[in-house]
Amino acid sequence: MKLRLAPKETKFFEMFAQMCSNLQDGARELQALLRDMKDIQGGVQRIKEIEHRGDDMTHDIITRLNQTFITPFDREDIHKLASSIDDVLDYINAACDRILMYRITKVEPAAGELAGIIARQSDALAIAVKLLGQEKNVIDYCVEINRLENEADVVARKAIGELFDRERDPIALIKHKELYEVLENATDKAEDAANVVESVVVKGA
Repeated sequence: MKLRLAPKETKFFEMFAQMCSNLQDGARELQALLRDMKDIQGGVQRIKEIEHRGDDMTHDIITRLNQTFITPFDREDIHKLASSIDDVLDYINAACDRILMYRITKVEPAAGELAGIIARQSDALAIAVKLLGQEKNVIDYCVEINRLENEADVVARKAIGELFDRERDPIALIKHKELYEVLENATDKAEDAANVVESVVVKGA
């Protein structure tokens, strides 16, 4: 299905592609951090640098939006998509904040599993954004991102349930429960971004 998107301004697609690539970097760093928890300070610092870069990219898109008369798709959707991608990185960064603030030095496999889901969502989102405006089935990738969000819900609920079953230290319980919730929130925001992409496709059909 060929989308009827305005050809006047292609820079937004390039900027969104850069945002998605940066998000992929952040998701991979989070996955690596939660996999072994060896270089916590270094991993967190790298993620924070990626998150700051993402903030700059979001600002650049909003600035360009305000300076552009003809946009490739609805201005509101451009703003929403930029904000949603940025939100995923914000929650990845928030997970790092919890790790530092709560002095978490060991995580259960479920945390790494959630990070893996975020990484897979980021990959699917990058492809969906790349294919916007082309004769490709963008919706398939949006559906996959939504499916992964549902998968994250199941993983998070199971992990929190097991946490309540086995953890006798209430402080430790709160720390890890909050980390799971922040990671799951990141998958929610990726779903929000996918929903914006799907909306663009429907409007442009």
